[in-house]
Amino acid sequence: MLKRIKALKNQKGFTLVELLAVIVILGIIAAIAVPSIGGIIDKSKADAHRANALQIISAAKIAVAANDSTIIVPSTPSVKQLVDGGYLDAIPGDPDNDKKAYDGTNSKVLIVKKGNAITYSITLKPSAKSGSSKTYYDNASEADIISGKKPATRN
Repeated sequence: MLKRIKALKNQKGFTLVELLAVIVILGIIAAIAVPSIGGIIDKSKADAHRANALQIISAAKIAVAANDSTIIVPSTPSVKQLVDGGYLDAIPGDPDNDKKAYDGTNSKVLIVKKGNAITYSITLKPSAKSGSSKTYYDNASEADIISGKKPATRN
């Protein structure tokens, strides 16, 4: 009996089979988790484009409200003009291009007056420095961006 107790005390650690089982289980968990995390990151970037577009449209609304008598409608102020006018602090960062700013000159808000209503549409492009020729939003209305009818084009 004493030999058996001593033998049990000397058994320390895990067997090779137990270690392999743990490694296999961790591998399965990683195989499931990695694609899910990639999808979450892509969705957050698309949401960031959406938020940036709506922020730029809001700046254009402020510009129209501040210059109601002098602004010519229809007009297409660029994002750079909105920054220069003090309606935006800076050109928002592009989440797909390592936070480089969007193209301030070619990203524009189209302001159109229909009766008493003013509508806002945005064209949002990446910086020329990014080397990309895609357009995230091409003349997308504020309502379409909010409703998700026109999600940001990212590929």
